[in-house]
This record gives sequence, C-alpha cells and structure tokens, in this order.
Amino acid sequence: MSRSLSKFLKIALPLGLGIFLIWYSYSRFSPEQIEEIKIYFGKADYAIVALSVFLSFLSHISRAYRWNFMLEPMGYKTKLANNFMAVYIAYLMNIFIPKSGEVSRAIVLDKYEKVPFEKGFGSIISERVVDLIFLFLFTIAALLIQFDVLFAYLKEVVEPTKMLFAMATLIALVVFFFLFMKHSKSNLRNKLKKFISGLKEGVFSILKMKKKFAFLLHTCIIWALYFLSFYTATHALSETEFISASTLIITFVVGSFAFAFTNSGFGSYPFFVAGILAVFGIAETAGTAFGWIVWTSSIASIIFFGGLSFLLLPVYNRVKL
Repeated sequence: MSRSLSKFLKIALPLGLGIFLIWYSYSRFSPEQIEEIKIYFGKADYAIVALSVFLSFLSHISRAYRWNFMLEPMGYKTKLANNFMAVYIAYLMNIFIPKSGEVSRAIVLDKYEKVPFEKGFGSIISERVVDLIFLFLFTIAALLIQFDVLFAYLKEVVEPTKMLFAMATLIALVVFFFLFMKHSKSNLRNKLKKFISGLKEGVFSILKMKKKFAFLLHTCIIWALYFLSFYTATHALSETEFISASTLIITFVVGSFAFAFTNSGFGSYPFFVAGILAVFGIAETAGTAFGWIVWTSSIASIIFFGGLSFLLLPVYNRVKL
C-alpha cells in the first residue's frame, strides 16, 4: 500500500464511519422524532453550554501548565502561552487528521521552544499514558456501579469477534516490531533506535520530575474539570438535568471512548451517548440532541481557539517578551 493511499485511508475511514453513524442514527427516527430533536436544540440553555465550554478551556490551561513538569527534567523551560497554543492546535488537527495532534504538538514545541521533536513527543506520550490511567479509573468506577447494564450495551454495539481479531493483530504487530529491532541491521532500525531513545527520555521524565505532587494535582484538576464540564452540560436540557450519578459517570466514560472512534468523535459521540442514555431511560431523541450539543460546542471552541493559536503563535514568538 502506497504512503499516499495509507494517509487517505487514515482520514477517510474514520470520517466515513462518522457519516455512516449519523445516517444510521437519523434513518431510524420518524419525521415526528426529528422535529422533537429540533425542539430540544431550541429549548437548550446555551448559557449552561457556554459554562461547560469554559470549564474545558480551564482544563486545557492546566494541561499546558502541567506539560512543563515533564519537560523540566530534560532541561527545558517553555512558555505557558506556547504550551497552551500547542495544545489547542493539537486538538484542532485531530478534527481533520485522526491521531495527528500529538505529532503537531511536538512540532510546535520543536519550532518555537527548541525542544527536540522526539523528546517533546515522548513527554506527550507519557502524559497520554497518565491520562489513560485516569480514564480507566473512571471506567472501573462505571463498571463497579452498573457492570451488567454497561456490558450488555457494549456487547450490543461492538462484536466480540472483531475485538478479539483486533487484539490478535495488535499482538502480532508488537512481536514483529521487537524481532525487527533485535535482529535487523538496516538504517531504518538505527533511526528507529535513535528515535525510541529520545522517546524513552520523554516518557520516563515523569519519574525524574521534582514536582511529582504538583503534576498529580494538575492531572486531578484536569480530569475534575472534564467531568465537571460534562456534568454542567447535562443541565442544558431538563431531560438530562436530573440523571443519577451512576448514569452520569457511565455516560462520561462512553463519551470519552467515543472520541477515539472517528475524527474527534464526529458522528460517534452523539450516537454512543444517545445509546447509553437510552439504556438508562432517557428518550433517544433527547440523548441525540444532548450529544450533538455537547460535541458541537466542544468542537466549535476548539476550532476557534485552535485557529486563533495558529495565527498568534508566530506573532507571539516574533515579539521579544
């Protein structure tokens, strides 16, 4: 497979999946239900939605600040503004090209703060590992609260055979990679070894940092703000305002994983959020409207601040501060 075709598929397949989920979701609604969804959009409290977006904005500031705790052990002290704009550019890039955000974020730091790409990228991967641990903590909480209901839902939307096939493929690729790195003498292997060396320094920077408590505190703040942002958004509609704590946590977890299915959750976020809310007795029309309101407001803010960051980065770094 050519590189251009591979890049095309990486963009087209998630986008195609998102479009399919939108079509599939709305094809099941009657004209009356579609009108009902429009009514939910009309009566939503957008001041509450704005507050939810603001809480997400604060989480990104905390994320930008936390980044320096991983860079400092490697000898780099970067400007908070550059970190912040790099974070928003990363989110913006993920909308158009899935999984490209981490790369673009490291590129921004390399260009404007002279942090070598592989080290910056390693610190981002380390950060993602920590965030994944926190997401799994929320997942465990959701499973402990209502395991039977959540498992039944996941089994309905994801075929077990496909999950097993994906896991087997991943294991085979990992084994092949380690055999290649151990026995190959090619230039590609040498370049990969150099890249991985820099990557390891970034990943393990968390073990060397002096301010481990501050790093953990900001991680807790980031995820508290994520959850608080989602909780706040539920008050935008009367139908979702009084959902139970267990439903709230489970919906938050499902929504978080839905972002990985397509371009920043395009199509998948409203679909899965509406599905899990329906399991707990919320009308699917209300759940669909809620999912789209949360997703659209989040993406709109990312496009605005990400685009602004693209414009301001060169200006900010041209001015001697």
